[in-house]
Amino acid sequence: MKKKNAFTLAEVLITLGIIGIVAAMTMPTLIQKNNNRVVETRLMKFYSAINQAIKMAEVDYGDKQYWWEDVKGATIDKDGNPVPGSSEQEKWFNKYLAPYMKILKTEILSDGSFIVYFPDGSALRSSIYTTRDWYFYTGNPDKCMSLGAAGRGTCFFPFYYNPNREDKIAYNANKSFEPWKYAWNGKIEDLKRACYNNTSLGDSSVQGRSYCTALIQLNNWKIPDDYPYKVRY
Repeated sequence: MKKKNAFTLAEVLITLGIIGIVAAMTMPTLIQKNNNRVVETRLMKFYSAINQAIKMAEVDYGDKQYWWEDVKGATIDKDGNPVPGSSEQEKWFNKYLAPYMKILKTEILSDGSFIVYFPDGSALRSSIYTTRDWYFYTGNPDKCMSLGAAGRGTCFFPFYYNPNREDKIAYNANKSFEPWKYAWNGKIEDLKRACYNNTSLGDSSVQGRSYCTALIQLNNWKIPDDYPYKVRY
């Protein structure tokens, strides 16, 4: 009789154990690389889409400096609920930008701010008090908002839009929808230091992680290899 070669149960278990260990070591890295790619793609796609919408609006309404408005979100009633139809931000956005963008739905949040949901799972929310400051969510805005400031530079990224203002907004003045660059002096190393260490620039009280959007943009919309935060969507 010929002897048949086969693995013993112990050998099979050892092999499976080794495979499990290798997978456990490599999966987090692979998952994070995928997260990076998704976030990079959505940031770049949004930046292109919003600025293309502004250009198309200029064809219909003229120079953006004349139709841009700094308006507030919805009024909150005595019961703490936003009053339907009271958001000037919603009216402004729906008139000038929404017609030129692919939008899944819009919503007024409980704090009165205005949020726009896009088909790819990302979203754009206004500041409560102004249409200068905007926050782009790379995915699941509800979950990201629950993180508070910890979500800045990881799952939401600040942008700025005010085509009229100058002073300390030198790198945002007279431009379209751009990543936040308030008080920036033009030096990449200072932008990186502010983002990585969460420190303000100059006499600004702005959270340093607000500058992470600009840092990613200046890196050709790629997450830097030494980026200290784990982005998500």
